[in-house]
Order: sequence, then C-alpha cells, then structure tokens
Amino acid sequence: MEKIGIIIETNKGEVKKANWGALTAAQGDNQEIHALVLDGNAEKYKDQLQEYGAHKVVAIQGASDYNPDTWSSAIVDTLKAMDIKVCLGLTTAMGKELIPRIAAQLDAALLMDCLSININEGTAKKSNFSGKAIATYKLHGENKFFALRPNSVSPVKNPVTAKLGNHQVQVEETAKVVIKEIKAGTSDRVDLTEAEIIISGGRAMESKENFKVLENCAKVLGAAVGASRAAVDSGYAPHEMQVGQTGKVVSPNLYIACGISGAIQHFAGMKTSKVIVAVNKDPGAPIFKKCDYGLVGDLFEVVPHLTELFEKELSS
Repeated sequence: MEKIGIIIETNKGEVKKANWGALTAAQGDNQEIHALVLDGNAEKYKDQLQEYGAHKVVAIQGASDYNPDTWSSAIVDTLKAMDIKVCLGLTTAMGKELIPRIAAQLDAALLMDCLSININEGTAKKSNFSGKAIATYKLHGENKFFALRPNSVSPVKNPVTAKLGNHQVQVEETAKVVIKEIKAGTSDRVDLTEAEIIISGGRAMESKENFKVLENCAKVLGAAVGASRAAVDSGYAPHEMQVGQTGKVVSPNLYIACGISGAIQHFAGMKTSKVIVAVNKDPGAPIFKKCDYGLVGDLFEVVPHLTELFEKELSS
C-alpha cells in the first residue's frame, strides 16, 4: 500500500476548506492517506479529515511558531520517518513558501498549481500559455510532490476510520529566514485564491466607492471581492484584489464578472471557475462568449437586484 502525505493547512483553529479537494485528489486504488497537521490539533480535526478519506492524522510536534525554513524541515523529517514518498499540498501563500523548500530538501520532482491529479499514474494536469492549453505532466523519481490549485478539484466525501499519530521533530533554530512579526490583515475579506464564490468588478465600476455594490452582494453570498487589472490600474481597488494573468489565479465554484470586458489576461486568471456569470451592458463584450450565464444590463441596477434575490432566497 502506497503512503500519501497531505499537508493540512489550518487557520485560527479550523481546517481550510481547500484541503478537502486535496484529500479527494489523493484517492487512488491502493493508497494510505496521512494528513499532516502542524498546529498540534490532530485530535480536533480527526473527525473532519476522516470524512474525506484520511486514514491517519499525524500531529507534527516540535516546530515553533511559523517559519517556512523550520516548518519545511519539520515536514521533511516527518516524511522521512514515516517513509512517505508522495506528498500533496495546496498552491496557497503558505504552500508557495513551504512546498518548494520541502521538495528541494528531498530532491523531489515538483509540480505546482495542478488542476487535477491522477495519483495512480503519478500524473497531473496544469494550465499553460495563459490558460490556452492544458498539459498533462508525469513526475518521475523516488519522491514526488504535487501542489493543487485551491478549489480545482471538487471535494467528495469518502468516510474511513482514521488513526491518530504524533511525530516529534528536532528542528535546529538556524533558519535563514527570520520572522520578526506576523501582523493579521485588517480586512475580513475571504482570501481570493481559496474562495468558493467570487464577485469581481472592472473599469465600469467607475470609482473605489462603487465597489460597495459588490461588497454588499459578497456579504450575502459569503464571497470574496475581486477586480480586473483595469480597475486596479484606475485606482478603484488594491492589487491584492486583482484577478488575472498578472494577479491571482482562482478556481471558485461561482465567478461573477461585473463590468469586465473579458480580455484574455483576465480570463487566464479565472477560466477554471466551475460556473462563470457575466454582467455587462455591452451585448458585444467578449466575456459573453466565455461565460455560462450572461446578463445584459447596467451592473449598478443588476447587482443590487441580485443581492436582494440572493438574500431572500438564502434566508428562506
């Protein structure tokens, strides 16, 4: 039986929902899935993780406060001790810091930002050329590491009975990176790369203040708010909200594009969304050729109306 390691990301004592897709992607014909938890709360997460197929939930203990150097070394020590050769993680902010470091220490074949994974064949699909092509890659070597794009794989429950485990690591405090302080962001927005629903605005928003229209809708839906590069360049939204080739790449279940023309640079960042809805007053906008549902109309009239409908439907 092949052991598969999954790096479980948590936030404020809760398992991030994006992990469920990674656990689903790890399912194969003869795999034993080990969920690796770094905050010491393996017992707390056990019930949730075993619902999605984790056979063993392992608490990695001995790593101090977050530092990508020490945490990656702790994970490497655990993988070696448990003889795990194949590992999955997420292409998140933390994943981008940890996973390449882990792969380098293990001399592992690495593929980031995967759209899907075939764990039996050791292959994965990945977007190329700004989303114009999807390529299938096969990883070779003793150690293999896949990092999955959040929300790209729909989670499927596969209940098993998980065992609890602990691994004590001895990590030398000689990290090249020194974390002096971690400040929590002042925004309570859902992270774009992990959001299940995103509503984005383009240049047609006309001002920073007008994004309140999208924020109201997002609050009802529990969504994140994004922006096109045109909106960011116009000063209507910060760069952290930018979706596209030069911004963040997202794969939500629902993407609502408001006043966005549908330029290839923006489309490259959200084309893997499960459902795309476009709101634009120009019936000839390119976005209407790329969306699943299109609404021709003024976003300042359409979006508030949608917000009312969503609120009524979700409260009933």
